[in-house]
Amino acid sequence: MKYTLNQLQIFLKIVQTKSITKASEDLHLTQPAVSIQLKNFQDQFDIPLTEVVGRKLYVTDFGNEIAIAAENIIDQVNAINFKTLAYKGQLAGRLKISVVSTGKYVMPFFLANFMEKNSGVELSMDVTNENKVIESLENNEVDFALVSILPKMLNVDKLDLLQNKLFLVGNSKMKFKKENLKQDSFKNLPLIYREKGSGTRQSMEAFMDKHKISPQKKMELTSNEAVKQAILAGLGYSIMPLIGIRNELHKKELQIIPMKGLPIKTTWSLIWLKGKKHSPVSAAFLEYIGSKKAEIVEENFSWYEHY
Repeated sequence: MKYTLNQLQIFLKIVQTKSITKASEDLHLTQPAVSIQLKNFQDQFDIPLTEVVGRKLYVTDFGNEIAIAAENIIDQVNAINFKTLAYKGQLAGRLKISVVSTGKYVMPFFLANFMEKNSGVELSMDVTNENKVIESLENNEVDFALVSILPKMLNVDKLDLLQNKLFLVGNSKMKFKKENLKQDSFKNLPLIYREKGSGTRQSMEAFMDKHKISPQKKMELTSNEAVKQAILAGLGYSIMPLIGIRNELHKKELQIIPMKGLPIKTTWSLIWLKGKKHSPVSAAFLEYIGSKKAEIVEENFSWYEHY
């Protein structure tokens, strides 16, 4: 067999995403290039690694076994690279972070300078909803997680990074009086919700429950970007994190609607399992964040205080 490290990496990504399209996007390759490498890799085995039923790709049991072996090989190659860099006195290794979806507007600013100064560090950042973030942390699959609501059933340490503010948001075509709307106004507003398991959804529902509000539910969408586009199209309103709508507010495409009891305020926190033994990379990152947090917030989020 003459499979290459590149083929192993491509096949593993296909197994992880269950899609050639998604794998090509994650790897920044064209779909034909990924398809060709998959075919060349599969042709070296007498037993199928994948099969297509209808238009959906499935990984066979044998394929899953090969994927596990491929991941082990790739990990060993990375370990060799990291050891080489470490021997030269450079910080080297993998930093794994799981981030709630809206946190993608926050976490990169706390990573950029650290990654620039430590070229031997490989970053793996998964962006998903709060339930999956907590699950990956609980299973010790990541070094850190970025959340806006602390998990109740998990024993963690934390470092607070930034306040999270959630406002009632609509598109700019609707006209509202400058004074605060009363909370019973929700009965007449078609609301757009995030999916269950989202931290934004949890904050929104907690606000509704606290104030005994029974809103008119309009639709449920699975990302803040989808919610934002739906609001821009005039499909309804939502309680959204300020962090994700800066550009739309600046362009006056969206507006914050004054509402009594809003904004909801939570905190973006970097969390990790209590008692976790940090790797040299994760320990260095934690030390960096602790010393640079105020500077990063001042440089990148000073606009935030105007709302």
